[in-house]
Amino acid sequence: MSLAASSSIASAAAAPPSIGRRLLLERLTGLGFAMPAFVLLMLTILLPLAVLLVLSLSNYEFGGVDMDWVGLANYQKALADPVIRRSLWNTLLYVAIVVPGGVLGALLIAVLVHRRSRTRSLYEVAYFLPVTSTLIAMATVWQFLLHPTLGPVNGVLKWLGVGSIAFLSEPSTALATLAVIGVWQLLGFNMILFLAGLTAIPRDLYEAADIDGCSGGLDRFLTITWPLLGPTTMFVLVTTMITAFKVFDTVAVMTRGGPVGSTEVLLYNVYLEGFQYFHTGYAAALTFIFLAFILVFSAVQTFALDKKVHY
Repeated sequence: MSLAASSSIASAAAAPPSIGRRLLLERLTGLGFAMPAFVLLMLTILLPLAVLLVLSLSNYEFGGVDMDWVGLANYQKALADPVIRRSLWNTLLYVAIVVPGGVLGALLIAVLVHRRSRTRSLYEVAYFLPVTSTLIAMATVWQFLLHPTLGPVNGVLKWLGVGSIAFLSEPSTALATLAVIGVWQLLGFNMILFLAGLTAIPRDLYEAADIDGCSGGLDRFLTITWPLLGPTTMFVLVTTMITAFKVFDTVAVMTRGGPVGSTEVLLYNVYLEGFQYFHTGYAAALTFIFLAFILVFSAVQTFALDKKVHY
């Protein structure tokens, strides 16, 4: 065997280890890039969830030095508690009002604003201002606006002959009033998302629709705009639902769960149990129930809508 043939055989034998080392180096490099994000995920999400799960299985009270394991007793207590049932029902009612209003209202505003050329920026800023403002401060402003005697809203109603309405003091109107404020807060952010989706729709499709005889505004919306806004609508719907479930600020500032518990929501009861009554273990169980509701509703919406969305 010649010397050149021997060198070729030796090189071929040495090639696999070199490829294996390169693949190992690539994997270690990928793990190195992913490790900071994984550590951040562990410290900010997974570890707090683990601590929350441990607390939910105990009777720990805030400030205590010891605790006893109670298993699923906190969850059983929550499911049998009439206050929690009422707060869960109020939360679902709030979500049922805010989600359709926040999504459909923002879509309507986005369609109207998108057609404007000179005043589009003005409308975008005006509708987006509530998103940039502090909700607690705006809740205080809403309290003044809706005041039964001093508020300008009731002043206009009296001038129209309707009479004064206690928006935040009557059990029949308090939750709906908070829901309207929630819709008002979400309109600007959802409008910007829908405007981005409308801008991404090619104008050629509308020109082709005109040639095919689809020139009416409603026909163009139903055949072109609405189907192509499917991914944006799904994202807006899921995020709006999650935001609606997390209602807390307006309840804590404007009604504090009243009147007669008509505006008690699940997250506000978590706050009361954890930071007012110091029942940390019970509050942790309520938090897990709250997270479970958000997870289930988000998953159902995502899987149900994903089949109907055109990407």
